[in-house]
Amino acid sequence: MKSKLKSMTAFASAQGAFDAYSWSWELRSVNGKGLDLRLRVPDWLPGLEQRLKEKLGRAVARGNVTLNLKITREDGTGRLSVNTQALEDTLTALETVEAVALSKGISLAPPTVADVLAMRGVMDASASDDNTEELGQKLLEDLDPVIEAFLAMRSNEGDKLAEVMLGQIDEIEQLTQSASEIVHTRRDEMEASFHQALSRIMDGAGQADMARVAQEIALLAVKADVTEEIDRLRAHVSAARELVATGSPMGRKLDFLAQEFNREANTLCSKSQHTELTQIGLALKSVIDQMREQVQNVE
Repeated sequence: MKSKLKSMTAFASAQGAFDAYSWSWELRSVNGKGLDLRLRVPDWLPGLEQRLKEKLGRAVARGNVTLNLKITREDGTGRLSVNTQALEDTLTALETVEAVALSKGISLAPPTVADVLAMRGVMDASASDDNTEELGQKLLEDLDPVIEAFLAMRSNEGDKLAEVMLGQIDEIEQLTQSASEIVHTRRDEMEASFHQALSRIMDGAGQADMARVAQEIALLAVKADVTEEIDRLRAHVSAARELVATGSPMGRKLDFLAQEFNREANTLCSKSQHTELTQIGLALKSVIDQMREQVQNVE
């Protein structure tokens, strides 16, 4: 089925070239509470990282998103040099980390030269005398089809999530209807049980505080009635279907609704005075937990 929901999990990659340069993209995302963009791009293209972040921010609303860009110069005329200031800052930071670790009795393995050189900013790759602005513009344009493929995968995964979740919502609706039917068919039995409990309270009341007795009677009446829980479950079913139909970004709202589903199922179980009703409440909790697992993937 085609839905408007999007998954937070996706991956896309591509390669491109311009003039003497070639590059490769890797764009991936996993579940996240908010939007977290992490980019690994060359330092020698000024302003590129910020522009890439802005482009991704317009395309994605939620998830932990990582974008890797690797650029090579085919003719080998590009230069690699050590950024001495970045190197000094990195070594100072490493000294601080080691000192704090030692103060807490933790021994860290010393970093190798390769580890230090791989740290962000230590090595500068220059673009010789080429026009880096033109290269940056080409890279921005080349990212568009990568984002399209990435979003297409999120949409395809969203379709699968919607199909599973709608099936689970249908099951919740069926279980809720079964609970309603049990309450209706066993109303006389429930009333008899309530009156028996009421008689026990009144027989033992004697000189007891009548206000306290009234509280006990009110508590019994509340525990004997699960109509409100059933009505709220039905309302949540309608709301869940509407959210799925509306589409992303709806992950947070669906997660909240799943919590409300669970709350009503718990109350139904705690109020239940019949084995069948308890079994339905437990079945509801199981389906709701399964649905909530799926909701965690929704943007």
